Amino acid sequence: MFFWPNLRRRLALLHTAVILAFLLAPLVIMVPISLTSGTMLTLPVPGWSLQWYEVIFTDSRWTVALINSLIVGVAATAIATALGTLAAIGLTWGRFPGQQTMLAIISLPLVLPIVILGVACFSFYASVGLIGSRLSLILAHAGLAAPVVVTTVMASLKGFDRNLMRAGASLGAGPFLCFRRILVPLVAPGIMTGALIAFLVSFDEVVIASFITTAEQRTLPRQIFSGVRESISPAIAAAAIVLVVISGVLLALTSIVQRRARLQRGTAR
Repeated sequence: MFFWPNLRRRLALLHTAVILAFLLAPLVIMVPISLTSGTMLTLPVPGWSLQWYEVIFTDSRWTVALINSLIVGVAATAIATALGTLAAIGLTWGRFPGQQTMLAIISLPLVLPIVILGVACFSFYASVGLIGSRLSLILAHAGLAAPVVVTTVMASLKGFDRNLMRAGASLGAGPFLCFRRILVPLVAPGIMTGALIAFLVSFDEVVIASFITTAEQRTLPRQIFSGVRESISPAIAAAAIVLVVISGVLLALTSIVQRRARLQRGTAR
């Protein structure tokens, strides 16, 4: 009687471990390749060296791509967080015709194939003369990341007591002051989680960047794919590891923010 639940639990753990091993196996292979002293993507490596990481942070092609990714990611995150937070408030608290339709339209970037979005962005920005500019990539990534912010902030607003806003108004606080001093601090975990994931969406995106940017505006993921086509070098593996490390750090921060939010809600209850 007690054997069956334990068996199911162990099988579930084994299944999870197999999936994680399958997903992480390419990353495990890339780590030694990025540390090779040779010049080819081969295993076993002839020796160990950090020369390819030095290339990433000294070669202008890679440094410019990394800087472009950071600039675009930060700018797109700021726009997506501001617009997504306001949209989430309106969709959660508002009552107007077509509300669900608007939510579905906002959520489209989450379900549409990224290639379709890339073609659409190329057609639109070509018509307004923004192809090849950093602004076009920032706006495209902001539109891609905003639905993520809307989702996380709406989830935080579900447990928000609107009587707190009414109490602030009764004490003489205006709408903006209530928003800044009451609403934002209480839903900050949802906003921060959305912002971190939005940055990841922008930082890791490559398809739209391939459609609407030129060689001067290459991001780090696009430079990696270009390197695969133009010159097979261990620098590609080093750049991929850098990309994974940055993404891992941001995901860890997201997990910490969510855990603290759960603890705060538990304490409040």
